[in-house]
Amino acid sequence: MRHKFAVIGLGVFGNSIARTLAERGAEVLAIDNNEDHVDDIKDDVAHAVTLDSTDLRALEAQNIQDMDAVVVAIGENFEALLITSANLQELNIKRIITRASNAQQRRILEKMGVHEILSPEGEVGRTVAERLLQPSIRTFLPLPDNYEIVEINAPNGIANRSLAKISLREKYNLNLITIKRFFEEIQDGKPTQVEHIIGVPKADTIIYPSDILILIGKKQDVKRFVDINR
Repeated sequence: MRHKFAVIGLGVFGNSIARTLAERGAEVLAIDNNEDHVDDIKDDVAHAVTLDSTDLRALEAQNIQDMDAVVVAIGENFEALLITSANLQELNIKRIITRASNAQQRRILEKMGVHEILSPEGEVGRTVAERLLQPSIRTFLPLPDNYEIVEINAPNGIANRSLAKISLREKYNLNLITIKRFFEEIQDGKPTQVEHIIGVPKADTIIYPSDILILIGKKQDVKRFVDINR
């Protein structure tokens, strides 16, 4: 099934996200209140619309509530970003990803209940697009020759199985660098989930459902591994 995403705000950051998603086969609705930004991308995405995203009815008229996710990449007008995010919450959008330019903006968005917040200084459009297309990917580092290092939630299909039985290298051409695992520890007298690296995994290491795997391999092999075991 073809993914459907909207990107609101088509500056350098939003433009990069929208183009990458479209290149990867997603149906993209690109939105900006600047007609020049919309004209620049209209031939490269499925739909490009000039509108004011602070207008709830204008957003609703674009059937934005049918999108798998909406990225709010507005950079210069934080008030518009806040109102747009609130509008998307009002429309019960499944997944809202917003941009924050500093720690104060991040805190405000978190208080609004926005949980996926991007910092453009630390994120590039291609990486963000990859995370949207593969939601189980937590972080992503592209390497030369189509290789990548990914931090990925353990897929359901490999949970409670040993590495020997999963055969990452033989079946998927992937190498497991290490595993992040959550342990319950007492901190300030309260039980707390704390994340630890478990070191070099062995053949008899069991993958827990809550584990985070750090893998290296080719992009298509990572995608195949996720798709087969989702």
